[in-house]
Amino acid sequence: MVKTLFIEKQIDYLGTQLAPHWIYKNFALSGDALVAFIGEAKVPINNMVDLKDRMENAFIYSPLMLHFIIEHFDSNLELAVYRQRMFMVAVKEELEQFEIPVSRRGDDLYVSKGKLSVSIATRSLVSTLIHVGLNIETQNTPVNTAGLDQLGIADIKSFAGNVMLRYKRELEQIYEARCKVRGLAFEG
Repeated sequence: MVKTLFIEKQIDYLGTQLAPHWIYKNFALSGDALVAFIGEAKVPINNMVDLKDRMENAFIYSPLMLHFIIEHFDSNLELAVYRQRMFMVAVKEELEQFEIPVSRRGDDLYVSKGKLSVSIATRSLVSTLIHVGLNIETQNTPVNTAGLDQLGIADIKSFAGNVMLRYKRELEQIYEARCKVRGLAFEG
């Protein structure tokens, strides 16, 4: 179903990675895929997908983040937003394994009053795309933030792998749930 990969080399997120076939072109994963990597986040206004953030000149910056890019080959933006929120629940549940009190407000995660995540879902001509970034370090961020370092998450690669596995399993279980029900005949 969904192919996953943790990318070992550091990649700074500029917003340009949220593009159709970026995963395939760079890592040879075709079809629905999810990759994770670590790098700075410095998204200039011109690369922002969120129109509200663009109008407010609310740029994204973090000195070091754990990034996830998800691509599904369908064109349903509403479904992409559901998947985005389901992914955030997977992150939240993984953090709760460390007994970290995290709250979710829509597609954002918070620890105390610090914002842990950035997230967006969009669509292209051939696919839907999701970016999720989790702060690792928080120096010089434009808003009050929380980071995985300060939360005691030392093994970022393992954490990322567990989150990707949670998401993949959710999708597989949804598929199985669809396949095991008996169809009903409707009377007009």
